[in-house]
Amino acid sequence: MFKIGGIFIPVTDVEKSAEWYQKNLGVKKIDSWEDGAGFYLPTGSTQLALVKVESHQPTEFNVNSNQKNSYYNFVVDHIEAAHQHFKNNGIVTTEIDNFGGMKFFDFFDLDGNPFSVVNEVDGSPFHSDNVRKMQESDFNS
Repeated sequence: MFKIGGIFIPVTDVEKSAEWYQKNLGVKKIDSWEDGAGFYLPTGSTQLALVKVESHQPTEFNVNSNQKNSYYNFVVDHIEAAHQHFKNNGIVTTEIDNFGGMKFFDFFDLDGNPFSVVNEVDGSPFHSDNVRKMQESDFNS
C-alpha cells in the first residue's frame, strides 16, 4: 500500500529555513544531510524535507492564466488562530477566504514558496474522518 512519505521543499538556505519552519510550523528535526534536513510535523505521518537549491524553484502550478495553486496544503483545526500566528510573526499571508464552506489562506516562507492552509469542513467527503472511514472500508473488503 502507498502513502505519502515526505514533502520536499526547495530552499536556498537550509539552516535559516530550518529555524523558520521550526518556529512557525512547529516541525521537529529528524536528521540532516549534506544540503538538506528532514522534519516531522506535530501530527500525521507525512514528513517534510528542506533541500538546498541554488535559486528559487516553483512550488505551485498554473490553473489558468490568472490563478495559481500550491502543490500541497496544511490542514489546521483553528484557521483564524493559524492566520493570526503567522501575522504576529511577520509572515506574508493572504486574507482568509471561503470556498464551499472551506476556509483557506496562503502564506509564504523565506524563499517565497507559497503554501495553502485549510480547515476541514464537517460533512465534506474530503474531511479526514470520512476519508478514514473509506480507508477502513477498503481495508475490510
